Amino acid sequence: MTPKNEAIADRETLRFAYGETTLGTILVASSNKGVVALSFGEGRVSLLHELEQSFPGAPLLLDENGLDQIVKKAVSLVDTPHLRTKLALDLRGSPMEVAVWQALQDIPVGETRSYREIAKQLPMPATAQDVAAACAANRIAVAVPCHRVVKSDGSISGYRWGVQRKGRLINKEIVW
Repeated sequence: MTPKNEAIADRETLRFAYGETTLGTILVASSNKGVVALSFGEGRVSLLHELEQSFPGAPLLLDENGLDQIVKKAVSLVDTPHLRTKLALDLRGSPMEVAVWQALQDIPVGETRSYREIAKQLPMPATAQDVAAACAANRIAVAVPCHRVVKSDGSISGYRWGVQRKGRLINKEIVW
């Protein structure tokens, strides 16, 4: 677990690159430890702006060649989820957020869990609202699969990158 603003304190350069998926453009950003951000967006400018807001003051370096394999893996997570591609992650958040994000990674491809179910399995007391807040704070789409978390009745609710995209991600996984 790494504090949210370690990049600022250490002046760590985050490398980033873009990719294209069937669900839109993605931006992948990586530290020396692993992926710190994987975002969907409508264009490169908005994705870069979101990255700058998520890591204020951190030096950012466009590194399309250096991150080529990581971007390919990220695209695979979106477009071919049945392959269960893994990315090295650098999870940056509070202890509660990191616990939620780790629990989400245990949900099998093609399955969902409710916010309440996730809260019950955490190693610390948590509510469904705590899980929802951690999902909202997640910067690593798909690799930290917040899209697999649904309401208790099974319906789809909020997703940082859009409810429609969340539904499409769930449907892509179910088809396989």
